[in-house]
Amino acid sequence: MIRDGKWVDGAIEEAMARGDFDDLPGSGKPLKLPAHHDPDWWIKQRIAEGEVDPSAMLPTVVVLRREYAARDETLVELPDEAAVRAYAEDFTKRVMDDRLEHPMARMISPTLETDEALARWRELRAAQAEQERAQLEADRATAAASPRRTSWWRRILGRRDAGHETTPSTPAGP
Repeated sequence: MIRDGKWVDGAIEEAMARGDFDDLPGSGKPLKLPAHHDPDWWIKQRIAEGEVDPSAMLPTVVVLRREYAARDETLVELPDEAAVRAYAEDFTKRVMDDRLEHPMARMISPTLETDEALARWRELRAAQAEQERAQLEADRATAAASPRRTSWWRRILGRRDAGHETTPSTPAGP
């Protein structure tokens, strides 16, 4: 055990002599300390700067409930039924683990049954396919309704129909 911290001080002095602390971010700038004593000032500062995700500090049950509420967005991104099954089983396992860890919790997260997840995934995929089909038809209708533009070089050179060369007319002479 280090008694007086001489070893630590010596290690810091050696590191300073080597220049290990020269290019640190924020060097030479004062710390942004709060006006009153706050033991969590450092984590609040990191959250404000965007370095830490605030949801990482929430209780697990709250994170699971938010994930359950956003399950449609997650399910629609999954590529196949095997991925949906794996996601549903993983989510349910995390819920059950949280329930075992906190048996007296007032708030619990619902589980995600595999069959229900598969049925919802099929509904979402069908709705997504229908929406894409409708968008494609709308794009085709818009393209068919819009007049065909003449290319810039045809406008400059004259009004010639594409594929049909017109011969210049000869002036009537005496």
